[in-house]
Amino acid sequence: MNLLEVAKEVAKEAGEILRKGFGTAFQIESKEGKQNLVTEYDHASQDFIIAQIKKAFPTHTFLAEEGDVKEGPSDQILWIIDPLDGTVNFAHEVPFFAVSIAAAKGKEIVCGCVYNPMLDELFFAEKGSGAFLGERKLAVTERTSLENILAATGFPYDGYQNPLHCIDRFGKMVAKGFPIRRLGVAALDICYIAAGRFDVFWEVGLHPWDMAAGKLIVEEAGGQVSHYDGSPHEIFSYSTILATNGHLHDEMVSLLKEDLS
Repeated sequence: MNLLEVAKEVAKEAGEILRKGFGTAFQIESKEGKQNLVTEYDHASQDFIIAQIKKAFPTHTFLAEEGDVKEGPSDQILWIIDPLDGTVNFAHEVPFFAVSIAAAKGKEIVCGCVYNPMLDELFFAEKGSGAFLGERKLAVTERTSLENILAATGFPYDGYQNPLHCIDRFGKMVAKGFPIRRLGVAALDICYIAAGRFDVFWEVGLHPWDMAAGKLIVEEAGGQVSHYDGSPHEIFSYSTILATNGHLHDEMVSLLKEDLS
């Protein structure tokens, strides 16, 4: 099996673990921030994903959210894993969360998938081969004006330390008159750009496992991903991300640059 086929199969199986655990009694803990939770299902999903990938590719390395797992030599494929993106939703019985798995070689994402087990939606892409939702090939929207878009954003877990900065940025975007959604699952937010459900998405403070698979999926669907200042997006930086349909990218960069100044 190739990298993508393994990722897809494992993501769906891990998603089934989460689906079965959703709404049951389980232990919830806090990590480094008041809003940053972890459950036993985060760990169960991650342990399963790593074990299954190791069976297929024993020499590969791992970067994963729970415990920041890193193993093996640096010249191998690196698997970037979020076993449960949307833990806060999951913990509060909000049925919107995902499994995100990507494979990288150096700084390049070569394949990735994001699975929403509650809707049974599997987004995936392989470098140079397009992006898909199931059997449907994905393409970003063709909208060129902010007047008719649907946008999405998120707030960092440590946003409570400087809440006015988050609110000020959000307020500036609201003042532009377009509707904005905050779903709490960055991996799916980004995939929704690829699927044409959203037109733009921006957020600060995400980790590689939040963005890796979605970034490739958007790019393979014809979209564009950068930092707020328009510079090429570096997946391994704890920084900003702007994902758009491409047509709106420069205008969004201008808006976000104003916010940074």
